[in-house]
Amino acid sequence: MVGLRQFVIDAWSWLNYKPVMADVARPGNLSFPELAATWMPAEELRRLAAYKVLAAYDNNQAGQLAAASGDEAALERRELGDAANLVDTALGYLLGSEQKITVEGAQHAEGAEGEAPKPGATEAAALQERLRTWAGKELLTLRIQQAERAAVLLGDSVYVLAWNPEKRRPTLRVYDPGFFFPQWEDEDADFPSRVHLAWELPEDRDTGLKARVRRVTYELGPVSEDDESLVRLYPWDPGRPSRMTCYLTDAEWLLEDIKRGETLDRLPIDKAAFRVRPDGTELNRLDLMIDFVPVIHITNTIPDGGEHWGRSAVARVLQGLDELAATDSDSSAASATTGTPIIGLAGARLPVDRATGKPEKLKVEAGAVWQLGDTGRMDALDTSPQLAELRARVEHLLDRIAANSRITAAGLGTLDASEVPSGYALKLALGPLDALVGMMRLAREHKYRLLFKMVQRLHQAGRAPGWSAGESFPARLAWAPHAPTDRAAVLEEVVQAFGAGVLSLETAVAMLVEAGYPIRDAAEEVARIRQSAQRESQVRMEEAAAARGGADDGQPQDEAAGGEEEAAGQEQGQAFGFAAGVSGRQ
Repeated sequence: MVGLRQFVIDAWSWLNYKPVMADVARPGNLSFPELAATWMPAEELRRLAAYKVLAAYDNNQAGQLAAASGDEAALERRELGDAANLVDTALGYLLGSEQKITVEGAQHAEGAEGEAPKPGATEAAALQERLRTWAGKELLTLRIQQAERAAVLLGDSVYVLAWNPEKRRPTLRVYDPGFFFPQWEDEDADFPSRVHLAWELPEDRDTGLKARVRRVTYELGPVSEDDESLVRLYPWDPGRPSRMTCYLTDAEWLLEDIKRGETLDRLPIDKAAFRVRPDGTELNRLDLMIDFVPVIHITNTIPDGGEHWGRSAVARVLQGLDELAATDSDSSAASATTGTPIIGLAGARLPVDRATGKPEKLKVEAGAVWQLGDTGRMDALDTSPQLAELRARVEHLLDRIAANSRITAAGLGTLDASEVPSGYALKLALGPLDALVGMMRLAREHKYRLLFKMVQRLHQAGRAPGWSAGESFPARLAWAPHAPTDRAAVLEEVVQAFGAGVLSLETAVAMLVEAGYPIRDAAEEVARIRQSAQRESQVRMEEAAAARGGADDGQPQDEAAGGEEEAAGQEQGQAFGFAAGVSGRQ
């Protein structure tokens, strides 16, 4: 209705209270000048504006961003890194101490004593080793840090895979989500059929290059545009012909050649300058020989129905961070009057400036002496009570932010240890954090499975040595525990359960891995434990044979056997006894 402000509810509604979010596309908007570009899709402006606001909070520049929109008082805003601390803390709990690639079935590559490995287990273990080798070469741990911090801060992040013929492996790159523009032709589809990665390149006067926009496009289409019945067999699905392939286009446009209405998906092809690979191939609808788009969109949270975008870890506490910054600003002003108080003098003889004949201003400083008359008086304004109240308000706001972000005061490290009566109480205090980390990891579970599936298929498409044709194995990213665990208690539980025969050796080792024990490979650890058990069993057999020989020389047979059983029982009853337990079962 005319005269009423528009009320918007979408994935970025939590920013509606910000004046800078009003009219983000208005010409002359000093807060978001880049959003006035003619090629920018109108439906993406709020998302990109939200990314910029969040980045400003992360870099202690929220006041500067507000000042650009006309709020000059915002330049006095005190920002002490609380937003960045919240993001880094959430990121640390999400990632844990390490991440590992695991392939289903690889833990069964070493069969039980006297048994052959389960079908497919050997292949799964070999694939797991190849994926970990690829991850080491592509610095996967570093890429995860880059991508996940952007996802926690902005709500979204983007991985892009590309086959490198020189390295003979897929390369992995992380892109700013502000460059990511998926095209959803069918809102019910699981993945977009076309993806743009686009950004502006500034003018370079030294080289004579004008301002331009670069667009990298991945698009699914028929194998042959002339003959739609033409099919292709892909090595990961040899029994199922496919009519689809993925095309890559990488081109640039001069900003001066783009007219109004020619948005990102409608840039004029006749004005495009296509990029060329080192081998001379023009990147204009280059057939990548794969039937998927090698772009993975990571979301920090599980999107709502009908949405595709995640939510920042600081989204719902942004106003709390504003309140905290305002309180810090007030505290700074109050501390100035507390450290250098305002003093009122009565009956004082003030020194006179000889040049102007006017009394000089007095300064409160160490060693100052003021002469007072017989009825003189000095009064100091005490603002320390107000400063104490402001400090108490800071603590209150931190507790509120910790609770509403679900990171909790215990997770942020602001909880006084003396206030926790027991370990069980601490576990209850960390309950919201456990739920938060579980939700964040669940939002990423399928995306990392998809990433490793694409890595396998790109190796197959590139005919890399050792990557034979066939269906992809399910692989996932395993996260370390996000909170400290009582490893001694876990070890005691595992030893007792395994010794009682209610846990398999594979499950027992997996529990130790989850508890944080430095076991690099569960399957190798199981094999080493079994080898150790076999050696101990062999030693005991030799000792038993020697004991029987001694019995034949004069020792009663039943007494020797009783000593052997007692020694075996002592070995199996040791507190740390995986090898002894395995041997006892044999």
